[in-house]
Amino acid sequence: MTAVVAIKHPAPRFEGQTKTKLDNPDAGTVVSSITNDEIQLYFDKNLDSLKSVIACAEKSAKIRKAEEKAKTNLLTKPKFSIDSNGKLANCESRKPEECEVFIVEGDSAGGSAKTARNRKTQAILPIRGKILNVEKASIDKVLANAEIKTMINSFGCGFLEGYGNDFDISKLRYHKIILMTDADVDGAHIDTLLLTFFYRFMPELINQGHVYIATPPLYKVEPKKSVRATAAKAVKAGKTNYGSKNSADLNQGQYLYDDKALEKYRREHQGESFTLQRYKGLGEMDPEQLWETTLNPDTRILKQVEIEDARMATEVTAMLMGTEVPPRRDFIYRHANEAEIDA
Repeated sequence: MTAVVAIKHPAPRFEGQTKTKLDNPDAGTVVSSITNDEIQLYFDKNLDSLKSVIACAEKSAKIRKAEEKAKTNLLTKPKFSIDSNGKLANCESRKPEECEVFIVEGDSAGGSAKTARNRKTQAILPIRGKILNVEKASIDKVLANAEIKTMINSFGCGFLEGYGNDFDISKLRYHKIILMTDADVDGAHIDTLLLTFFYRFMPELINQGHVYIATPPLYKVEPKKSVRATAAKAVKAGKTNYGSKNSADLNQGQYLYDDKALEKYRREHQGESFTLQRYKGLGEMDPEQLWETTLNPDTRILKQVEIEDARMATEVTAMLMGTEVPPRRDFIYRHANEAEIDA
């Protein structure tokens, strides 16, 4: 319970250099005495209010006990060991600085990723669908979530939470944690849920630059056979001016990562015949394509997650992912024209 009390004092004295707290003993004694007497009188006349306060206190006590129990179970019981669900395909190396773990959306994409990966340095952790929104859930529900427990155990560094500091960045098993989800709205939502979890429970992973987002392609364009044959003849005849810039594209195909890249490709290849493949998800790629576009360190595109303004990040996370609906609705109304529609 919180109350704002206004008092007048002839000689106010404040505590410490910050001057944030009144330090007069007589003021504290008087305020406590009057508040104690008046609140009893108030509750004697307003039993419904007293019952509401007691109900809230009982609920908070139950939640706190459940949270402490869940935390103890996670940290002490062997059934929550790293390989308890068999999902993590670990890498061979034990040097964190060269190891990376891919958090992959779905078992189908996880299967392809396990086949395509470099087993020495790349670990694969498939997750099932969308994880819990930790901004709305209590700590006991968060720590009871199977996907979250698996991530905490897999990373090996514990977690930072309001009920105690168990996080140790030096124990992190992978110096790159890469979110690899489908290039659609659902994939972006899963990325957001995962980033919310990292920001609230493992902020140092982001602060020290260990979190990345993979960029899978949306399209693959390949020239039709007649065009490839013409290109091959031109190159063989030494006529390298035949689309020399694009001859490699004509022979091997090309991956495009967004709609703007597709429009640019169409402008540059007007009049040419090609086939267009749209990837609806990572599960549609075979292991070779997944390695070439998303896993291979020499060819992949990674976005490193950074925090430019910590206060703004906290406010935006609470607004967009929290329980209060009106601020989120107002934000959507104000920025609706800036949204990018996923066709």
